[in-house]
Amino acid sequence: MDYRALTDKLFNKGKEKMEDLEVFIERSKEIEIGVFGGELDKYSISESGGLSLRGVHEGKMGYSYTEKIDESSIDMLIDEAFENGKYIDSLDKEIIFAGSDEYEEINNYNDSLEKTPMEDKIAFMKNLEKEALAMDSRVSAIQVCAYQEFQRDRYIINTKGVNLSDKFSGGFCYISIIVKDGEDTKTGLSYRIFNDLEKIDYREIAKEAVEEGISMLGATTIKSDNYPVVFKNTVFADILSAFTPILSADNVQKGLSRLKDKVGSKIANEILTIVDDPFLKDGFGTRAFDDEGCKTSYKKIIDNGVLNSYLYNLKSANKDGVESTGNGSRRSYKSSISISPTNLYIEKGSKTLEELIESIDKGIYIINVEGLHAGLNEVSGDYSLSAYGYEIENGKIKRPVNQITIAANFFETLMDIEEIGKDLEFGPFSGDVGSPSIKVKNISVSGE
Repeated sequence: MDYRALTDKLFNKGKEKMEDLEVFIERSKEIEIGVFGGELDKYSISESGGLSLRGVHEGKMGYSYTEKIDESSIDMLIDEAFENGKYIDSLDKEIIFAGSDEYEEINNYNDSLEKTPMEDKIAFMKNLEKEALAMDSRVSAIQVCAYQEFQRDRYIINTKGVNLSDKFSGGFCYISIIVKDGEDTKTGLSYRIFNDLEKIDYREIAKEAVEEGISMLGATTIKSDNYPVVFKNTVFADILSAFTPILSADNVQKGLSRLKDKVGSKIANEILTIVDDPFLKDGFGTRAFDDEGCKTSYKKIIDNGVLNSYLYNLKSANKDGVESTGNGSRRSYKSSISISPTNLYIEKGSKTLEELIESIDKGIYIINVEGLHAGLNEVSGDYSLSAYGYEIENGKIKRPVNQITIAANFFETLMDIEEIGKDLEFGPFSGDVGSPSIKVKNISVSGE
């Protein structure tokens, strides 16, 4: 569709009421496949999207949106944006951006998923389930065997000359298995994130899930105490993801982050560096421009333990008298502008996971936590999470451990990091946030 012709008509009419206007268009396609008992249990292809209009009149920004992207929506979009803008009470200035001087050349679209026949994707998932079931007699059932694939097109066009677009594709699959030995029942999980299914081996995924489940058989709790802990890479990525709002300049300005007035201060162990990298190859957050049309940039938010910057969009940057970091974002075309990272991750260290475990005389290796949404406070940094993993004794895995709760403060955890692994991973549930395995000096563990 010729979006330029539509926006020209929208802008020509909208200029009668508003000084500057911007159109944000999003089109997305999602494929979901689920397999159960060797049969296709779920199959759906959904397409969605729409157009959002922002308009400025007398310094106030109004919003409107529609799923119907054609000329019949023009009058409604203009009238609603104009009327909504009248009732904005905020003194914070929002602007339509005139564009950056230059943008990085990025192609984050791989057509291999689109070209892969659907029957091949279904066969892959059926083979994954079949492989896991056949791998060990103690595998009693498959909880979930699921595949998701997505494609997103994004357009930003405004009256100040911005005309940007990009395309992104990716997918992930995961399997959760149940193993049983007598009355003892445990689960195991494995996943892959990809943009080319041909590079993924379902046998490896099945093997990881089954081995994790079997390794947890016989798990019991442990004596309550303070222990040194190694966090699995994806577990620490999940925890870091839950606390990313503390890096938002908007939350800092509202007093919802303990990082207020901390730029230039040491807030973590000097071995810790956290990067926001919009240019990461095949990253789910890779992009040349944010949802306001600002160019993105590679930046070390925390560099060797020192807080360098917050994440800014245009509005929050204007309040602090700085430039946007290119982190303006929308959850969808229906949403107003907020702040979020691109690809945020902890820079990997030099140690293997085995070396991290070997460095502990008596401690715990955590491979899963639960309750992230209910068990933490973003403002105070306190977290209390159900967890399971393995007891470490004399530098070796001794036995599986479950029915424990770990409790600490995130800001103290950052200071207590002792070693960082080199196994950087982005988890399926942490989105655009990644981490290597992390060794922490001291965590309170409640067990027996």
